[in-house]
Amino acid sequence: MPTDDLQTLFDDASGHLALGELDHAIVLYRRCVELDPDYFDAWHALSMVLLKTDRLKEALGASLQATSLEPNDLLAWTALSQVYVRLGSIPEAEDAKANSRILALGGKILRPENRT
Repeated sequence: MPTDDLQTLFDDASGHLALGELDHAIVLYRRCVELDPDYFDAWHALSMVLLKTDRLKEALGASLQATSLEPNDLLAWTALSQVYVRLGSIPEAEDAKANSRILALGGKILRPENRT
């Protein structure tokens, strides 16, 4: 759970995003993940705004971090799929989309260390 200051920073970033001030949003979302590397919402939001600004390799890194933190988040897998499509990495995009379908049907994604 983010601190009040971190939540305020995240909310400010989201406000900039809503106003179309994407570069400002990126700076603030990056600050959020610097302060709390486990802040899933900030990683996910950062990946989306990086995708919007065509910073695809950075978006990929943020999306991978988001799915690592929350492997059962449907939107995170959908976002990762979108990033891979934009990068032209179709097999990886299809794999990420398959994970989002599993989640949409009520399944769970197991982390490698939890697979038996």
